[in-house]
Amino acid sequence: MAKEKEDEDLDLGAENGGGSKKKLIIIIAGVILLLVIGGGAAWFLLGGEDESAEGEGVESEEVVQEQLPAIYYPLNPVFVVNLPPGGKARMLQIGVQVMARDPDLIAFVKNNDPMLRHNLLSLFGNQKDSALRDRKGKEKLQSEVFKTINQILKEQKGPGEIEAVFFTSFVMQ
Repeated sequence: MAKEKEDEDLDLGAENGGGSKKKLIIIIAGVILLLVIGGGAAWFLLGGEDESAEGEGVESEEVVQEQLPAIYYPLNPVFVVNLPPGGKARMLQIGVQVMARDPDLIAFVKNNDPMLRHNLLSLFGNQKDSALRDRKGKEKLQSEVFKTINQILKEQKGPGEIEAVFFTSFVMQ
């Protein structure tokens, strides 16, 4: 009988040990699962941003490589026009430079200088001095010059459009 009791104790110990082994395996599996999920989430959040940032960096580098340096071309000599009667100022003297990045476009502007000057002289000659006294008026005129030049380039089938127009001198008398 003593031997039966020992066998029962061993069987109970085996069941208790087996149960705790199952619990230990479940706990370890749960911890591993949590680590895998946490690692995957970290990789997705941190690794995904790095890849997208690297992808954007490559794209922006390509854009920078493709973009040529700015070329400024002065429309010389400066424009001098009589302003319409009725205002305080009677004359406008204005220096203009155009900016582009394509040397072919600058060459096209040089070749079409007489046409550009003709149209810009007409534009400048029709301005009222009261409109040109404040910054808004000058910016509006700058925008009109930009549109006029690009319209001419488009009509003449130029190799592109200018990017900006700058007034390098602006005198009203």
